[in-house]
Amino acid sequence: MLYVEIDEAGAARHLHYAPYLDYRPLHPDEPKVDALLARPECQWITRDLESQASRYAIEHVVPDHVAEVRSRRLELLTKTRAAVKDRLTKEITYWDHRAAQLQLGEAAGKPNAKQNSQEARRRADDLQARLEKRLGELDRETQMSALSPVVLGGLVVVPKGLITEMAGGARPDPAVARDTEVSAARARAVIMEIERSLGFEPVDRELDKLGYDIESRVPKTGELRFLEVKGRVSGADTITVTKNEILYSFNKPDHFILAIVEFLDDSRQRVHYVRRPFDRTGITTDFNGASVNSRLQL
Repeated sequence: MLYVEIDEAGAARHLHYAPYLDYRPLHPDEPKVDALLARPECQWITRDLESQASRYAIEHVVPDHVAEVRSRRLELLTKTRAAVKDRLTKEITYWDHRAAQLQLGEAAGKPNAKQNSQEARRRADDLQARLEKRLGELDRETQMSALSPVVLGGLVVVPKGLITEMAGGARPDPAVARDTEVSAARARAVIMEIERSLGFEPVDRELDKLGYDIESRVPKTGELRFLEVKGRVSGADTITVTKNEILYSFNKPDHFILAIVEFLDDSRQRVHYVRRPFDRTGITTDFNGASVNSRLQL
């Protein structure tokens, strides 16, 4: 399953994770789909989006996916080919040698009662044919090409502010959202600097929505550290984590780090690195919604 996201400006991008993990379905008491699609903000959502997503997948997603699969598959096929050739060549050599020995015995008037040279030669020939057939099959397996992608379904991601407004409430203040983004960027910058000071090579992956914010490479081994960064005001006793982040922490427990930047004031902060952050909290992904608040004792 591969995912393409399209925004109202028509910009498409490939999501490298399961996006639905960060969303929740509409509640029964919230506006229905028809009401949402009738809004002016949603007039850009048409059936043409399916063909647009398909074209983007053909041009950008499928080639990368095929390259990834081909690389992994060719490595396996190369190892398989070497193992098959080594094993069958040894057997062919053995039966060739055995046939020659039996033939010498027969020529000297000392035939083998259990086996003759023709049987040994036939077995060597059968193994040779088997080797050629198997190598041919492996050669054909290296010839990979992609079929056209099939769109299985789609979903509309509705901003929570729009739902709140339709229910009679006020939309969230955009300034608050911008302030949150600035704080998050500041927290990531702090962690990036710390990772560099530790001798690692960090890359900001926040926009890729992979379940972590920073991918930090260990130069000597090439091993990757995955850091989810949370910025919070000093004294706050909870953080918000998504299902995607929790799943990644469980899938990569030895490489996942929850990096918490505690802002003391405008210029000072305290940093906490927490390994296996959810092991002792009892938190799971068995909850409704896209995220949950988690208490952490630092």
